[in-house]
Amino acid sequence: MKNLLSEVLKHEVYPAMGCTEPVAVAFAAATAGSLLKGKTDSVLVRTDPGTYKNGLAVAIPNTKGEKGNLLAAAVGAVVRKPELGAELFKGLPAARLKEASALLKGGRARIEVDYARRGIYIAAEVKAGRDKALCVLEGSHKQVALLTLNGRVIIKSSRPGGKTRLPYKEALRKAKFKDLFLAAERVTPEELVYIKKGVDMNLAAAGAGLKLKKVGYYIEDLIKKGYLKRDILSGAKLSAAAATDARMAGAPVPVMSSGESGNQGVVAVLVPWIVGKAFGVPERRILKSIALSHLVNSYIKVFTGELAPICGCAVAAGVGASVAIVWQRNGADARKTALAVNTVISDIGGMLCDGAKSGCALKVASSADSAIRAAWMASNGEGITDEEGFVGRSPEETIKNISRISSLGMDKVDRIILDIMSEKRR
Repeated sequence: MKNLLSEVLKHEVYPAMGCTEPVAVAFAAATAGSLLKGKTDSVLVRTDPGTYKNGLAVAIPNTKGEKGNLLAAAVGAVVRKPELGAELFKGLPAARLKEASALLKGGRARIEVDYARRGIYIAAEVKAGRDKALCVLEGSHKQVALLTLNGRVIIKSSRPGGKTRLPYKEALRKAKFKDLFLAAERVTPEELVYIKKGVDMNLAAAGAGLKLKKVGYYIEDLIKKGYLKRDILSGAKLSAAAATDARMAGAPVPVMSSGESGNQGVVAVLVPWIVGKAFGVPERRILKSIALSHLVNSYIKVFTGELAPICGCAVAAGVGASVAIVWQRNGADARKTALAVNTVISDIGGMLCDGAKSGCALKVASSADSAIRAAWMASNGEGITDEEGFVGRSPEETIKNISRISSLGMDKVDRIILDIMSEKRR
């Protein structure tokens, strides 16, 4: 596919306000609700385990710190503006929030988890009077697979069950790292402007996050008090963690996502940017490296899945950022790229995902640290090789190995984590 980067930027790199999964739940409910007239009477949402887990404990923007997929569904069902996409919580009117909260208090908003589902699946059923609408998202946070009104089909995807991947995802699955390098080199001036917009957006989110006394704030506090040196490592960890702090706290600021994930966008964008600027790399080259970072992140996720039991900020965005930094310094060097990929995955490949919440900022900081360290080692010809652990003989093989561990070996782990989280909420 000639326009692989363009497809990735179109489908997976976009501004998002609030955590990705609650936004997607709200979008599904809003899409269904947009077909109805009159006041919303009820909303029922069914999701895959990953979506349920990621929306369980994360704050919703413009709701005064309220959390969860259920509120997100209610908001979407009453706001009914799917055209807002991933910025559906932007400027949420107080009256609409009150209406959504009333659905929850009255027991007229419910959520269920379908443990048999794998990959993204969100079904939102909204009722108003005698009418009932259903929207199903499958395979992507924005992909409407089914839309019905009173049982009459309005939209039905040609990809039944969401099993058939979009063409660009099929192209990613078949790609090698050399193909990703070529795709990044084909970036257009307009795409570079869009990528720079993402940098500015994520830096602004980091600024907002530093005003909160959370992970980024305390990294900065350590620097101010002389316990940490102000350098590339601490700067990247601080900025990435602070931007994530803002997102997970429900701050009404957007970030540019990557791989359909805001936190992954923070790592994939800010880490190469901050490192490149610190080393005096020309801005155009830094932006091209971020294009590569987006590609690598998306490439890895076609193997691990969109909502894996392991942290995508580590094994996908962290690897993408590390490869981008190596490219800034060494170009498309296959051996050094392999060392960077292998080293990050060997280092933090076992990082568990226990849903979106404030603690994600800690994982983002660790991913930034690992990405930079691995890139520096790789640039100097050092790193983890296939003689160690589950690392493969090539970066592609290593990625498939960690994907196998995640999807097969950790399936029960993911269910146990979800059970623990659900019990705590009850």
